Amino acid sequence: MHTAKPRITIFDTTLRDGEQSPGCSMTVEEKLRMARQLERLGVDVIEAGFPIASDGDFEAVRQIAQQVRRPIICGLARASQQDIARAWDALQHAAHPRLHVFLATSDIHLQFKLNMTREQCLQQAAESVAYARSLCTDVEFSPEDATRTDRAFLVQVVQAVVDAGATTVNIPDTVGFTTPTEFADIITMLRREVRGIESVVMSVHCHNDLGLAVANSLAAVSAGARQVECTINGIGERAGNASLEEVIMATRVRADLYPVETAIHTAELYPSSQLLTEITSVDVQPNKAIVGRNAFAHEAGIHQHGMMKNPLTYEIMTPQSVGVPDSKLVLGKHSGRAALNLHCQRLGYQFDRRQLDEVYRRFVALADQIKMVEEHDVLQMIRDAHPELTPQFDSLISTPANIATVSSTQTGQGYGAQA
Repeated sequence: MHTAKPRITIFDTTLRDGEQSPGCSMTVEEKLRMARQLERLGVDVIEAGFPIASDGDFEAVRQIAQQVRRPIICGLARASQQDIARAWDALQHAAHPRLHVFLATSDIHLQFKLNMTREQCLQQAAESVAYARSLCTDVEFSPEDATRTDRAFLVQVVQAVVDAGATTVNIPDTVGFTTPTEFADIITMLRREVRGIESVVMSVHCHNDLGLAVANSLAAVSAGARQVECTINGIGERAGNASLEEVIMATRVRADLYPVETAIHTAELYPSSQLLTEITSVDVQPNKAIVGRNAFAHEAGIHQHGMMKNPLTYEIMTPQSVGVPDSKLVLGKHSGRAALNLHCQRLGYQFDRRQLDEVYRRFVALADQIKMVEEHDVLQMIRDAHPELTPQFDSLISTPANIATVSSTQTGQGYGAQA
């Protein structure tokens, strides 16, 4: 008997929480451009901004709401009528609007940030959600700093907002404090203790201060959460948010552990990452999972040899499945003869073992001195090792510097998660 997989809603907050990263602010036009790409990517919810924060943010949310019609468009608001009304003004013409209301619930936030008692917090949370529901049928509530909130009080808060009409309850690990086992336990507890929780969507929003944002998000999904809040490239406050591309590909590659479905078109992951990098001028680290420039690059000779035989040896997903054209075999001091020979072949040279040895000897000496051997270096080594081939250099057509590529279509191997 076939059982449908649970559907996970992907809530993208690149344009709100992500934009709060130092150096990542965007203009109205840039936000609109990114929102259109998120629509192509297939995200379910776009949190377009915090309308009361500035006139620019209000305008960005308003324009995205009017022009990006397939996804739910969400605006953030503090738990106050002024914030909620301002957010609704920006969102009201969206095809699918959502108001996202938040209020801190941890004792440290209540005491030092809000100067508020728990009783006042409960009342304000419930009243704000009720007001938001009077304007919009889709209302999300977040108890800020939930993972440092007293658990019994967290149950009270969630119960109050469910009773007030929240349609999504989001549990944020605001400061990246929790761990996967603990977070799964919190989600399980809320699903057990809160009356009516089965009628709302349980959501999670994890920060990466301990490097656990994606792991915590996946643990919550296993515990029954059905919405994950995340960002492209994992940008966000401090150490960032859960990375959308990592969450998605973890569920695709390890579908045996996470038998869920999303609407994401994975071939748009790399283009989305590249667009965000272009807009913000903030590069991702080279070894960033999925979208870093080294994610499908191989330098070690034993890895390169395996890749040339069968990409399954060192890659668990095809680069094409996430929108990367091909794997790369990079020439450096750890590379072997096989990779060097492939580069030579791509430059139009077929060498026997003796001829290749002459080039390889020069390659090893140079690779010990520089970080990466470029195309022009390979050509010069061929020239030095085999001067009789010099006339061929005039007719060479350049290929991308310092790399050869390995395509799954070239090797006949279909592997990993497909788009």
